[in-house]
Amino acid sequence: MEIIKVVAIALIASIIILFVEKDKPEYAVHLSIATGLVIFFMMISKLTVVIQAIQQIAIKANIDYTYLNIVFKIIGIAYIASFGIEICKDSGQNSIASKIEFAGKVLIVLLSLPIMLAVIDLIIKILP
Repeated sequence: MEIIKVVAIALIASIIILFVEKDKPEYAVHLSIATGLVIFFMMISKLTVVIQAIQQIAIKANIDYTYLNIVFKIIGIAYIASFGIEICKDSGQNSIASKIEFAGKVLIVLLSLPIMLAVIDLIIKILP
């Protein structure tokens, strides 16, 4: 199972970070970032399978691919922002983390505008 590999890597890295953090805290941050990237790249292939499955379902349901593409971008922004926020928090940069969170929210609202406008148009057409 993949989760066992992920947890094993995370636990081993955490133990190493505990030892390294005392003498070289800057290396501990680098190791934490590297561990996060390793786990992220391990999951990319799994994420690709999920995206392909959702695309197939959308084709069968006759959903406009434009909207599906926007949803994928929004999910990507959320995951990338979350990853960046956690890296900043791990290195003690809470202020920068909050700026990433703000930027992620603004970008998500910006990307969701076409969907919101389509929903509003649909509501206007339905109402007498």
